[in-house]
Parts: sequence; structure tokens; C-alpha cells
Amino acid sequence: MRVISGEYRGRRLKSLEGANTRPTTDKVKESIFNMIGPYFDGGICLDLFAGSGGLAIEAVSRGMDQAVCVDRSYPAIKVIKENIALTKAPEKFVTLKMDAKTAINELQRKEYQFDVVFLDPPYARQEIIAEIGAMADAQLLAPDPIIVCETAKEVDLPDKIAGLTATRRQNYGITAITIYRKEADA
Repeated sequence: MRVISGEYRGRRLKSLEGANTRPTTDKVKESIFNMIGPYFDGGICLDLFAGSGGLAIEAVSRGMDQAVCVDRSYPAIKVIKENIALTKAPEKFVTLKMDAKTAINELQRKEYQFDVVFLDPPYARQEIIAEIGAMADAQLLAPDPIIVCETAKEVDLPDKIAGLTATRRQNYGITAITIYRKEADA
């Protein structure tokens, strides 16, 4: 696993050992960023199930100002912090050890608004619809957010969630990527 493009390009990232996590492959990561725009002009991203932090680090490498990495697993948080250290820019990252629901409540209290959100929960515990709804209710989404959902290809996410529309769907082996954006005003 490596950073594909941008400021931290080529840096090798650590991944979690064991079968409990599935890091996003470099191929899928590159495809995600090609779909949502390869580079950013600032903004804040949220990686709600960060695992190794690879998606958040890639987003900051490509121009995001800041990334918030959330994971409930201590080993994951340890790897995320090690990977953030490889960027030599730890001030651009916030790491939170908590579950998604607690994180949404905590981030609302801190009045964050996210331009890009990565949702890659464990396949067996997906609550993407509820999580997007909770983020919208908590006003955590910027005016024109991009939500990237990574699921098992068998998961059929709806066309619309909380005022967002699925604008792109793509399968990569056993993985499906669904991109949500704000609905165009009628």
C-alpha cells in the first residue's frame, strides 16, 4: 500500500495485520480519486472507518487541508498514527478512537463540516444509510459534499440518501464504490 499521487506520492503505508480489515487496494484508491477529482483545492475530509488511514492520507496528499481519521480499534489507531508520521505533517490530521456513532456526535459538537467523506465500514456491519443520514442531520456535510462508499458488490445502496444522489457506481472484484453528491436544485 502506498500514496499514489500528490505531495506524499510513493510513500509506503503500513497496513493492519490479520483478516479483520481490508485495506483499499491501490487500484481501487486510484479509481476513487479519478472519480471524485484527482486533486483538491483545500477542504476537510472524514475517513469514518479509517483502518490504516490510507484514504485520508491520499486526500491530504492531493490537496485537502485536513483529514479526520476515525476508527474504534486500538491497533488501527496505532497504524494510522504511524502512517500519519510518514507524511511529516501531523498537524493536518486528527485521529479519533471511537465508533462511528460516537464520532458523529463528537464532530457535531466541534462544528466540523466535511467536503469529502469516506465510508468503508466492515462489510458485516454496514449502516451506511443511517450514518449518512446522521451526518446530514448533524450538519457535518459541507454545502457540496462528496460521499464515497466502499461496500461488498452485493450491497445495493439506494439512489438517494438524505438529499444526496448516487452519481457513480463501479465494481472492482468483490468491492463496489458508490459516490454520492448533493442533488441539483430543481
